This record gives sequence, structure tokens and C-alpha cells, in this order.
Amino acid sequence: MTDTPEDWRARLLDAAMMHVPFDGWSTATFDAACRDAEVDPGLARAMFPRGGLDLALAYHAAGDAEMLRRLKETDLSALRFRNRIATAVRLRLEAADREAVRRGTTLFALPQHAADGAKAIWGTADLIWKALGDRSDDISWYTKRATLSGVYAATVLFWLGDDSPGAEATWAFLDRRIEDVMRIETAKSKVRESPTLSRLLAGPIWLAGKIHAPTPRPDGLPGILKRPERP
Repeated sequence: MTDTPEDWRARLLDAAMMHVPFDGWSTATFDAACRDAEVDPGLARAMFPRGGLDLALAYHAAGDAEMLRRLKETDLSALRFRNRIATAVRLRLEAADREAVRRGTTLFALPQHAADGAKAIWGTADLIWKALGDRSDDISWYTKRATLSGVYAATVLFWLGDDSPGAEATWAFLDRRIEDVMRIETAKSKVRESPTLSRLLAGPIWLAGKIHAPTPRPDGLPGILKRPERP
């Protein structure tokens, strides 16, 4: 049976995981993955043009896919909405390897790769909102993803340094961050109910609504998804 491009991609990523703890998401890891997976370097470069960086993004995308799979198998019907968000973030982190994420965080902290890291986090936030049924298509489409991106990024950093049993400290931290977001949402509702404040914010909201995020990359790597258009 002939291997598909996705099979080759998965094989390279699996092979890379053995080297990431030692060499990070680097050229050395990429070259070692090619050797271990017995994939021609030219073919590997066609799939991952930027080598280790694209491998790191593929790893992040695989974690997102695993999160969605677990979400579909989880009954959220009895949970309050904030607890559904917390569950999604928790499932996302539980699907990750701590050392691989640590190395990825170091990579995306570099100025030249910061935009790729931000897009990956935004993409995760977007997938969570969609999985939880969000259908917004106005300014709240942006604010929901921006706030959840901040919560997710902060929680990841806390989780990387957490040595509590079962990462209990991380889940408590996550709950506090989501509680903060809910307070902001409550404040926003009060602003919308105020005719004076609504008029003051009408200009900035209109301007933000004109900003469109980049469309997904043609190579399938994570990117910020475009705001949905009104039907």
C-alpha cells in the first residue's frame, strides 16, 4: 500500500519526538527525523519547508486535533459554559508532551518566530470556541479568541513550571483566569446596555470589524482563520 503525504508527515513527526528533548525543534532534530524515518530529505523539505519550525507547528496542530477528538467523547451538557472552556483547555494540555511544548515555547519566543507562535495559539482558541458552538460574526468573534488566547498562553507557561500532583495547581490557575475573563464579559454586557458608552465605542468597534485575519496557509499548517461572513 502506497504511503500518503500525511503518512510521511506523521512518520517524520513521530521520529522527531525522540530528539526534541535534546535538540529542540531544530535543524538537527529535523535531519535526525529524516534518517530515523527513512524519508528522503528533499521530500521532507517539501512537506516541512522550514524544517524544525514547521515540525513544531505540525506538532501543535496534532495536539489541537487530539483535543477535538477528546472533546467529542466528553459529555459537557451538565457543565456551565466557563467549565466547558476550562475542560477544553485542560484536554488540550493533557494531549501535549511537556518537554516538546517547553522546547516549542523557547522556539516561538524568538522574534523571527513569534508571529507563527501567536497564530498557532489563536488557532487553538478558535477551534475551542467553534467546538463549543460559538457562531459569532461580529467584534465578539475577535474578543473571544483574543481573550482565550491570553488565557491559554498564560496557562501553558504556568503548566510548564507546575510540579503539583496531577497538575492541580495549573487547573486552579486556569479556573482563576477564566473567572477573570467572565468578569470582563460581564463588564462588556453593561457597556452594551449603556447608550452613552455604546456610542463612544461605536467607532473603534466598526474599525476592528473591518480587520480580517489571514486565511489558512495552503500547506495546511496552522494559521489564523478568517472571520466568518454574515449569511
